[in-house]
Amino acid sequence: MKRLVLIDGSSYLYRAFHALPPLTNADGEPTGALFGVVNMLRATLKENPDYIAFVVDAPGRTFRDDLDPEYKANRPPMPDDLRPQVQPMCDIVHALGIDIIRIDGVEADDVIGTLAVQAADAGIDVTISTSDKDFAQLVRSPRDGDGAARGGIALVNTMSGSRLDSDEAVLDRHGVRADQIVDYLALMGDKVDNIPGVDKCGPKTAAKWLAEHGTLDGVIANADRITGKIGENLRAALHRLPLNRTLTTIKLDVDVGRSPTELVLREQHVEDLRGLYARYGFKQALRELGGEPGDGPRDAATDAGSVRNTAAGYARNNTAATEAPDPALSAPGEYECVDTRDKLDAWIARLQGAEEFAFDTETDSLDAMRANLVGLSFAVETGRACYIPLGHDYPGAPAQLDRAEVLEALRPLLTDPARRKIGQHGKYEMHVMRRHGVPIRGYADDTMLQSFVLNATATRHDMDSLALRYLGYATTKYTDIAGKGAKQITFNQVAVDDAVNYGAEDADITLRLHRVLSARLAEEPALEKVYREIEMPLVPVLERIEANGVLVDADELRKQSADLGKRMLEAQQKATELAGRSFNLDSPKQVCALLFEELKLPALVKTPKGQPSANEEALEAIADQHELPRIILDYRSLAKLRGTYTDKLPQMINPDTGRLHTSYHQAGAATGRLASSDPNLQNIPIRTVDGRHIRTAFVAPPGRRIVACDYSQIELRIMAHLSGDEGLLRAFAAGADIHKATAAEVFGKTLDTVGGDDRRAAKAINFGLMYGMSAFGLAKQLGVSRGDAQDYIGLYFARYPGVREFMDRTREQARERGYVETVFGRRLYLDNIHARNQGLRAGAERAAINAPMQGTAADIIKRAMIGIHHWLADHAGRALMILQVHDELVFEVDAGFVDTLLEEVVARMVGAAQLRVPLLVESGVGDNWDEAH
Repeated sequence: MKRLVLIDGSSYLYRAFHALPPLTNADGEPTGALFGVVNMLRATLKENPDYIAFVVDAPGRTFRDDLDPEYKANRPPMPDDLRPQVQPMCDIVHALGIDIIRIDGVEADDVIGTLAVQAADAGIDVTISTSDKDFAQLVRSPRDGDGAARGGIALVNTMSGSRLDSDEAVLDRHGVRADQIVDYLALMGDKVDNIPGVDKCGPKTAAKWLAEHGTLDGVIANADRITGKIGENLRAALHRLPLNRTLTTIKLDVDVGRSPTELVLREQHVEDLRGLYARYGFKQALRELGGEPGDGPRDAATDAGSVRNTAAGYARNNTAATEAPDPALSAPGEYECVDTRDKLDAWIARLQGAEEFAFDTETDSLDAMRANLVGLSFAVETGRACYIPLGHDYPGAPAQLDRAEVLEALRPLLTDPARRKIGQHGKYEMHVMRRHGVPIRGYADDTMLQSFVLNATATRHDMDSLALRYLGYATTKYTDIAGKGAKQITFNQVAVDDAVNYGAEDADITLRLHRVLSARLAEEPALEKVYREIEMPLVPVLERIEANGVLVDADELRKQSADLGKRMLEAQQKATELAGRSFNLDSPKQVCALLFEELKLPALVKTPKGQPSANEEALEAIADQHELPRIILDYRSLAKLRGTYTDKLPQMINPDTGRLHTSYHQAGAATGRLASSDPNLQNIPIRTVDGRHIRTAFVAPPGRRIVACDYSQIELRIMAHLSGDEGLLRAFAAGADIHKATAAEVFGKTLDTVGGDDRRAAKAINFGLMYGMSAFGLAKQLGVSRGDAQDYIGLYFARYPGVREFMDRTREQARERGYVETVFGRRLYLDNIHARNQGLRAGAERAAINAPMQGTAADIIKRAMIGIHHWLADHAGRALMILQVHDELVFEVDAGFVDTLLEEVVARMVGAAQLRVPLLVESGVGDNWDEAH
């Protein structure tokens, strides 16, 4: 069956513009969106479609504007950097021999829809290349009927690789059938197109209504039967829904002026393409034409380095621009299945001859501490990689090499510290390989961390996101080969052929990313130093901490769960007595109805949509006006502790080790702070008795003790260092209680007359200003008037003028550079520092003040962990580093080794940075974490 590809040109252009970094050629012309479009077009043409068209919107009004003057009225103008890329895009499309279609009075969607249905009815398979969900209404499977074949209509998102080609696929993605998509869109509305739907009707509600009533007409007919606020919203929107349906329906009868079979690919204008590719620096595309950079009329531009990166966050004059990746890095790779010993030996020879190689594992679980190895992949050159299947065990799976034999053959390479290994989030691979008896040594580079250090906020740092951003490459997604949801299979059940393409691609893309990201890091010496001296050395440290795990007393947690459950029941009973009726304390809707409608308490905190809130802040705001809000808060606190910790943690104990193993994330917080998950052990409350009580279940085994070492007031000390304020420096040098000293300065008292309330107020000021707190926020926290809070802030800055100067200087530097730095050179880019929206801009300015403190504190404890890890290596078995929680390190130590450990650990923590003020470390020892803290 022949195939027609219809390209949604606007979707291509905007998707590429937002997905890729802002690039320019040597002449400063923007090329980022153009680069993405060209790569997608090249990929599409390599599939050799029989017919193809590139459809774009015509300028001017359409019939929808006549139906609704507000249609698309709130769409922002095309970005300034995108507008000059439109004509070059059309020039390249035309030179490629692809017809460009634009029809006055309708949208590109209507032209595509008309051609798609005409072609499918004529027995042609249709692929619509788009990211627009509206096209889902056209999806249909091919079938035979009335003696004639009918083609299918499928949607393919070229950027993500996702595909919708059947009712089942549409239902899986959107929760409704293809023939219900128009009604689905009509109910939800579309903010982008300024189509108001039913207020608060999201995808789940729209899908639910259509499942119950079949069509929009059915929903309208049964509107009186739909209860609650959402029912009221539906009835209020009934007059609008028929128009919505018309606006969201794609026309299928546009006079296009040509038939689908006329849309054949014309002969390419090679010389025009060569000139365009040379001008815009598309090297790989130029090579495919048989030319090299410099062959075209703009050889000076290509010789100069062609495309240059101007990613957000660099200085406004772009003095730090760096060369973008070669488009060759976005080309498909060649991948080999290693299923014989001869092939394995050949690849081992390649690995032995390489200075560095990328590697990746495939397993049957995301839990590195329990995952079984299913396959290995390697790459020594970009575009070429292999996959070694080892554990695919589905019925009919082909023969595979023996896992033990393969691992033994690879052992000399993988355990050789002189062989540089490259990975993407390689800590996972290190766990898997260690557990399979082959510890990885020589782990030299990690693309996730390279990206994170370059710009923590530019993108997510998973492989799919990095490949799209830095290579313009859409990777194969796990769901593409393993399915989704309840039907998703584990990797050992994935067909070997699919596994080869997926697994080998991982190694290949890792190597490609490393080529690009290492070059960019080399141009930023301060960032490369952060990467080389902090982030990469930390990887084996965290791997060791995670593998060590922590011993947890499951019986103690179960006792605490029982106690929490009893107190929750008591709180429920008390709440029922106060309310005069039963209600669900876990339901915000029922709580709001009781507090604000029945009891008439003031709704002092609202949701973003203006409705009364029942969150913690809202209940705290009225807790002094009635006893019930406090009871609800207490109940929720108990429920959270029980659900998050006392019930859950015993279930997460590893049956093989008998210990709890968390996972630490280096590329989580933009400031560089480590995050913890599965379980998150960094958020156990410390300020409440119940929260602290949970730590009693983190215990030492017989003959051992728990030791905790915690930096004291480290961020305030960093503030003193960065600001150079003489008053703060003097107070810390003298070893004074900084909050008490601040209280004396601000309130004009002597140290011996500062009371507890004065100290608490000063502490709020110290930390509040560091986190950008306003006078309003400080007043709320202290329970004073806004005027008094403003006076406190004024007095603080009068006593500590260096702090104000530092804040002003930092904000100005952030505006000039687009980023701020830690003491060690880590950067935090502030994308909203020039935002027109005052709230976004203020948030970026607060981050500019706080990030250097938080980031420097993160860097300091990481440096300390690296030093301690190396020292502990010489004392294997006597002590383990088992937890990192914010500014605290926790150890499990032989009872007779505690004094030695304390001396050595404290010395390394104190020596992790040389600041203008001394670092102070507080420590404790106990049989459990709570005793030691």
